Amino acid sequence: MPPRYYFDTSVFGGVFDTEFEYETRILFNRIEAGEIKCVYSGLAEAELKSAPERVRRFFQELDAETLERIEINEAVLTLARKYIEDNVVGLTSLDDCVHIALATFHEVDMLISWNFKHIVNPARIPGYNSVNLQLGYKAIEIRSPKDIVNS
Repeated sequence: MPPRYYFDTSVFGGVFDTEFEYETRILFNRIEAGEIKCVYSGLAEAELKSAPERVRRFFQELDAETLERIEINEAVLTLARKYIEDNVVGLTSLDDCVHIALATFHEVDMLISWNFKHIVNPARIPGYNSVNLQLGYKAIEIRSPKDIVNS
């Protein structure tokens, strides 16, 4: 079974961003080849509703066999709120925290994001993982598509 990587919304949009397109397309090629399972959530779907049409269409045209949808539950929301309570990030970053909590709770192999401010941030990742370990979860590996493509 291929590794399960949770994709936040920024990765789907990265396909059409000149700065991020190259690495993002390589990542999606690896998904199409069956090397990676793309895990996403209802939160990503909701956020994609306000994305440009071409991003929504790209997401809708992905092969369902390469995707896995995971759900938000009370444990995920509790974990997301704990990141904020422990001042890993501020209250305005709740959705980012939910993405991290989803990936943690559902034990994906890695969370992938282009969000360097709140998610793929070397100063914040230890805080997320400290909370995870305090609450009995595993540490989550958080990387950008560039990290994955260039490794």
